[in-house]
Amino acid sequence: MEISGETSAGHDADPASSSVKNDSSPRVQPPARFRFVLPSVGDLIFVLLLISLTVGPLAERLLGDAGIGWHIRTGQLILQTRSVPRIDTFSSTMSGKPWYAWEWLYDALAGAIHQATRLNGVVFLSALVIALTFALVFQMMLARGASLPIAVVMLLLAVCASTIHFFTRPHVLSWLFTVIWFGRLDDFEADPKPRRLLWLPLIMLLWVNLHGGFLLGLVLLGIYLVSAWAQKQQWSGAPGGKAASMPARALGMIGALSLVATLANPYHYRLHVHIYRYLTDRFLMDHIDEFLSPNFHGGAQKCFAVLLLLTIVGAAAGRKKLGMSQVMVVAFAVYAGLYSSRNIPISSMLLVLIMAPQISATLAERAASPETSSSLRDRWASFQAFAVRASATESRLRGHVWPILVVVLGVWTCCHQGRIGSRTVIDAHFDGKRFPVKAADFLMGSHIHEPLFCPDNWGGYLIYRLYPQTQVVVDDRHDLYGAEFLKNYLRVVRLEPGWNQALVGMHANWVLLPKDSAAASLLKEVAEWKSVYQDDTATLFRRVSERSGRE
Repeated sequence: MEISGETSAGHDADPASSSVKNDSSPRVQPPARFRFVLPSVGDLIFVLLLISLTVGPLAERLLGDAGIGWHIRTGQLILQTRSVPRIDTFSSTMSGKPWYAWEWLYDALAGAIHQATRLNGVVFLSALVIALTFALVFQMMLARGASLPIAVVMLLLAVCASTIHFFTRPHVLSWLFTVIWFGRLDDFEADPKPRRLLWLPLIMLLWVNLHGGFLLGLVLLGIYLVSAWAQKQQWSGAPGGKAASMPARALGMIGALSLVATLANPYHYRLHVHIYRYLTDRFLMDHIDEFLSPNFHGGAQKCFAVLLLLTIVGAAAGRKKLGMSQVMVVAFAVYAGLYSSRNIPISSMLLVLIMAPQISATLAERAASPETSSSLRDRWASFQAFAVRASATESRLRGHVWPILVVVLGVWTCCHQGRIGSRTVIDAHFDGKRFPVKAADFLMGSHIHEPLFCPDNWGGYLIYRLYPQTQVVVDDRHDLYGAEFLKNYLRVVRLEPGWNQALVGMHANWVLLPKDSAAASLLKEVAEWKSVYQDDTATLFRRVSERSGRE
C-alpha cells in the first residue's frame, strides 16, 4: 500500500438436470479406497494454487508489498513485551505518538512464525489461506447449484481478478472470513435454523483482532437482516406471519452479539472511531493507491470487468429472479469493486458465489427451451450429462488426502529452511529490483542511526531490515501519519515548492530514493546533498550542510 505520487439461482438444483439423469446404463463404481485417495477438482484447485503461490509463478507476488515487514516486527514486539503496542516505535516522526495496531493478533502470529521459519513460513501462511479461500468458494458454488464446468470458469476469473492483491498481509484472512460469513448467512436464509448463525459472533471475535475487514461481516449481516425484515413485513398479518418473523429476530440477535464482539479488542470503541476517521478522510482515500478506483487496463481488472458483464447478463437473462438479499449483495460487491481496487478480490468472490448458480440455471433453461434448435439441445444434453457425472464424482471424493499431504510437506519444508534434502524449494525473499535490498545492507554495515527518509512503500521493508538500529521517517501506515503529514511527504516526492523545508522539518539528513526517480536526479544537482551510495535500485543521499538547497 502506498500513497500515489502521480498528478441467484440460490440453492436450487439445475432444472435441466432431470433430463439427463435417465441414463440407466450400469456404471462401475471405483472401490472406496480409490475414492478416498483420488483428488477432487476442489482438491486440485487447492493444491495448484498453494504450489503456484509458494514455488510457482505466483510466488513472487506475495512479497510485492513491504507492509509485512512492520507486521512482523510488531508481532515480535508483542511477543517480547507480552502487550499490544499503543504508541509507535518504528518511525522517527511519529515515535511515541498513539498508534492503533489493529491487526495485532495477525502480527503476533506472523512474528512467531517468522522466528521459527523466517519469511518462508509467513509467506506459506498467506498462500495457504488464499488457496483455502478459493477452494471453499468453489465448493460453495457447487453446493448452490452451479454446474462444475461453469464453477471452474467463474473461479478462474475470480482468481485472476484477485491477483491484484495477492500479498502477504492480514487482508487475506478477511477474504476467508467473508466467504465463511456469507455462506452462513445464505444458508440460514435458505433454511432458517438459528444454529447456523451461532458461529458468527465467535468468528467476529477473531476477525476484529486480525484485520479491519471485519466491517464487511457487519455489512453482509445488515443486508440479510434488511431482507429478512422486508419478508417479515410482507407476511405481516397473513397466515404464517409469526414464523416469517423468526429469521429477522435471529439475525437481529446475532447482529447485536457480533457488534458487541467487535468491542473485544485492545482499543475497544476507540478502534471504531479511528477506523471511521481513517476511511472518511477524503485526502487519504484519494491518494492511497489501493483505495483508488481500478484502472481497467490491467489484466486483473479486465477479469473483474468480465465478471461484471457476466453478472449483468446472468441477472437479466435468468427466468428465475435473484432474491432481495442476493440483489443487495451483488449491488454491494459491484459498488465496492468499482470504488476501490483493494475490494476487487472480495467483490469477485461474492459475485461468483451468487452468479455461478444463476448462470448455470439460465443456460440449462435456454438450452431446454422449445425455441432452441434440436442440435443445440442435443449438445447441451451431452454437456449436462458430463456436468452431472462430474459433479456426482466430485461429491464422492471426500478424502482430501492430497491437500493434507501438500500442506504437511509445505510446513515441514518451511521448518527446514525451505529445503527438501539438499535442494532449496521455498525461498521467500524481497525482490532486489523492487526493494532496496543492497542499500539496506549498506545502511546496516554503516551503522547509521539517524532518521531515514524513503518512499512510503519502502518503509515497511526498511523497518523489517533496519529496526531498531534506524527509524524511517515514513512508511505505509497512513492512518498513523494522517493527511497533513502525508501532504508534506508528497511535497518531497513530487518536488513541489517547499520540499527541502519539509525534509528539514522531518529532521531527515539521510534520503533513500529510487535510482531513476525525478527526486533522486534533482538531489544529485543540489550542493546540500551528496550521493554516498548507489546501486541498480536505489540511491542514498546525505545532507552535507545546513544551508537551504536549491529547489
